[in-house]
Amino acid sequence: MTKSIKRATLGAIDNNWVKVVVMDRVFEAQKTLARLMPVVNAKRWANKEAKAAFKLNLDEHFQALFDALVELYGHHYDLHFHLDRLLRQLAAHYDAQYGHSSAGSDPYWYQSEKNLGIAVYVDLFAGDLEKLKQRIPYLKSLGISYLHLMPLYLAPEGDSDGGYAVSDYRQVNPQLGSNDDLKALADALHTEGMRLVLDFVFNHTSDEHRWAEAAKAGDRRYQDYYYLLTDESEVAEYNTTVREIFPTVRRGSFTWVNEVDAWVWTTFNSFQWDLNYANPEVFVAITDEMLHLASLGCDVLRLDALAFIWKRKGTVCESLPQAHTLIKAFNACLRISAPQVLFKSEAIVHPDEVNKYIGLDECQLSYNPLMMALMWESLATRQTKLLTASLKRSFQIPQQTRWVNYVRCHDDIGWTWDDNIAGQLGINGYDHRLFLNRFYTGQFDGSFARGVPFQQNPSNGDCRVCGTLASLAGLEQALEQGDDQGIKLALGRIKLLNAVNLSMTGIPLLYQGDDLGVLNDSSYLQDPHKRDDARWVNRKLLTAGDFDRAVDSQTVQGQVAATLRELITIRQSNPVFGSSQTEILETYNPHAFAFARIGEQQRLLVLANFSEHQLEIPGSILQILASEQIRDLLSGDTLSTNAPIKLDAYQVVWALSV
Repeated sequence: MTKSIKRATLGAIDNNWVKVVVMDRVFEAQKTLARLMPVVNAKRWANKEAKAAFKLNLDEHFQALFDALVELYGHHYDLHFHLDRLLRQLAAHYDAQYGHSSAGSDPYWYQSEKNLGIAVYVDLFAGDLEKLKQRIPYLKSLGISYLHLMPLYLAPEGDSDGGYAVSDYRQVNPQLGSNDDLKALADALHTEGMRLVLDFVFNHTSDEHRWAEAAKAGDRRYQDYYYLLTDESEVAEYNTTVREIFPTVRRGSFTWVNEVDAWVWTTFNSFQWDLNYANPEVFVAITDEMLHLASLGCDVLRLDALAFIWKRKGTVCESLPQAHTLIKAFNACLRISAPQVLFKSEAIVHPDEVNKYIGLDECQLSYNPLMMALMWESLATRQTKLLTASLKRSFQIPQQTRWVNYVRCHDDIGWTWDDNIAGQLGINGYDHRLFLNRFYTGQFDGSFARGVPFQQNPSNGDCRVCGTLASLAGLEQALEQGDDQGIKLALGRIKLLNAVNLSMTGIPLLYQGDDLGVLNDSSYLQDPHKRDDARWVNRKLLTAGDFDRAVDSQTVQGQVAATLRELITIRQSNPVFGSSQTEILETYNPHAFAFARIGEQQRLLVLANFSEHQLEIPGSILQILASEQIRDLLSGDTLSTNAPIKLDAYQVVWALSV
């Protein structure tokens, strides 16, 4: 008898005793799979080895898929029909892709010190997919092993939320190339040992997607693919508990659509219709789209806006238990049909909720928004207490999973820390966010930053911040003022942020242009489709001049690029930056941040001064390295436990036991 078998219980309904039988899911999964196997056996397989391997994957992962789908859709009378259709899709995809190119066979490739990612927009970085393939030598010279392409699927002209309003998952935007071009790029990357990352935009579609068009045409089947509400009071009920994401675009989370004579759930923009995952047909349909993306040669799928995928009245409709179950179901589908593909979580929510998405059964990789935001917080305050306390609580994740650590990205900066931790440190979360918003948008005396506010909420004054790494770190302002000392300090801040990011456990991810030291680009203000979205300030069209300046040692951009390359080379030459775990340490200096990397053969201590003033750390902190021979990988200096460690303005030490 398995642990999943529970005793039948008695319950009372209208005073009549009825027998309530609890399902034995192990037995039911085995029985269901046996009923579905004729589908697999009857298929005309192109490859007999593929059929055998697919059956092994089913044996190992069908239970997880069955458990998730029964939990979500067990009350649907037609669940077996959807399972049958789903299994046909999984088998067809596996057969078609069996033996195709990959960057390697190591399932835990993401733990290596060799990993370095970069996120780019195809058009802004290279022009199109063919020209992007020509950029591979540049990427290889930088040390890139992981290329993340921002959404490149067919999207509406004009309002497309930077490609996140998808009109057709199966068609590359013709301005960027074709599906064949994307597949050719994937093959070229794999040949060079690089992996391809694509976005899986699965919370919503564009209102021009064929499903939305069918819904607008009156097709009830496709109207059930979305949330259509006809009762305005019900809309008001939902709006009282859900968070406004783009308050300057639209108040609330619904848009009235005349074609359907109803309110449509639109969490983000009015042209992005949220999918209704309470309908099992939607899950099956989106799984097919997901497998198509896998067939293009991607190695990782970034799960966009995954916290919003399940709705329930009376809740915030974010990170509900069913959202996790849904991701587990998608994960099981990949393990069965595309086992080489991993999930990367994009959950910009409370730190405790971010961590819940991380696991081998959900997302093997996850963005680390907490560390990103708190590094910027520490630069503004010159205090590291919130960074240290927060990472002590939240940095540790399951053994075979990894953070994707980053300094900037295509999006804004949101200050998503735990207010309980902040409160214990004497920090008022609300007031502190207002301060950081003012500091990074240049509205605070003494600020070095040139950021731009994004989506300022008129109700509470909250907003997020946009800008490139260089501009937020003070380089733009210092250059404009001709301030040589300011330039030196800005370069120090950029090096500090990159050095911490490159030395933490996980995959360090760069963002296009930050490798070149580019500044904010205000040209978006001249484009009527972009001027209301401040995020375009850090989505610059990269020119030949940008790349030329980055190789000129006489320019500040050249200094940024050269320093970054030095850090990358050191990281990729030392195994301690790979699979070793991170331990956050106390420095007992309010301006310093420290952590250790404990490996089997090497140990590393990272010290970072988040202020523009020199400080000292007791040499005793080096004792964690358990060695008498200690060398700073960055300066080459020998360090001793018997002497204090002096850190100049924004200096970082990578102390290695040798």
